[in-house]
Amino acid sequence: MPKVMIGSNVTTGIWSPSLAFASMLGMKPSILVIACMSQVLAADPFKAPAAVAPPKPAHDGLHDFDFAVGAWKEHTVRLQNPLTGSTTWFEMDGYSVSRQALGGRLNLVEYEGDGPKGHLSLIAVRIYDPASHQWRMNFSTPTRGALWPTPMVGEFRDGRGELYSVDDIDGRAIMVRFTVTSLSPTSHRSEQAFSADGGKTWETNWINTYTRITERELPRPSVKPEPHDFDFDTGTSKVRITRLLEPLSGSTKRGDYVGTHVVHKIWDGRADLVELSADGPAGHLEGVGLRLYNPTSHQWNLNWLNRGAAYFGPPTIGAFHNGRGEFYDTEDFGGRAILLRNVWSDITPTTAKFEQAFSADGGKTWETNWTAAMTHAR
Repeated sequence: MPKVMIGSNVTTGIWSPSLAFASMLGMKPSILVIACMSQVLAADPFKAPAAVAPPKPAHDGLHDFDFAVGAWKEHTVRLQNPLTGSTTWFEMDGYSVSRQALGGRLNLVEYEGDGPKGHLSLIAVRIYDPASHQWRMNFSTPTRGALWPTPMVGEFRDGRGELYSVDDIDGRAIMVRFTVTSLSPTSHRSEQAFSADGGKTWETNWINTYTRITERELPRPSVKPEPHDFDFDTGTSKVRITRLLEPLSGSTKRGDYVGTHVVHKIWDGRADLVELSADGPAGHLEGVGLRLYNPTSHQWNLNWLNRGAAYFGPPTIGAFHNGRGEFYDTEDFGGRAILLRNVWSDITPTTAKFEQAFSADGGKTWETNWTAAMTHAR
């Protein structure tokens, strides 16, 4: 409602006669003003502003990809040479399987397909960020043995998912768009498109159509499982964890936890999916790990996602020698760069030991802040 402007000729948005006009009518200004005010108030009582609808809550996208869980037969059409003016397409047929972990916050997709250019194998990882209500999606191939440096980020609106990233093709920066839509309980569709002009125009270069099948209909692995370094860890283990609660602070305060450690061999043995859940006096621990093997360097790329995180932290990279695995990376801790080391040791058919340590002096000294003893439930 318009506000009352005291001392002007506007009252609740309705024009009122001036004093000069009142005099012309031979009436007393005060009487006329009172009469006009009475009529206005009688006709349009002073009401409180209408209630404003509260803002629509942000879309909770945790279950956006639920429709894609399970096994699928895929038919793919791909543009031969994107962003070259090419109109030549080729077709591929393959299979994929999608799994969930961490209460649905992580989706893992394995794909195997064949076409005129040969066999294509890849793994896709989707992580949901409940703070931004967005998904981050990343990929890896067997020859890469690591996740792509730049994930695609986006969200679902009205049942359609759109995720974007910046990449390069033939040395020039481009934008990449991935879209996905559920068509029915037994089918969905996804597309990839490139833009070389900042998103003004898009060229679709990859179209997938998915038809649901049962996991029994998936073909048997066509490749020989690569490494066997983590075979000892496959399956379900009981885990006992001791954790330094304030690393690199001089504190010796520790917390103890007991839980389960579950490892699934995936992607024809070229990767492991790790699920950890443990509880203790200091609280609850939960997270998911993705181990990827690089056949060129003969090293493992270990990625870890805590329950409250929106993306994997920096990977620890390393290998096994003489039954001992050592993996390293550089991380930020309390605003300073540190070295991180993970070690697997004391490996037997039923037990194994894991340790994590930090170094703030370039590896001269190490402070162990996490130990875990695994006992396999064979």
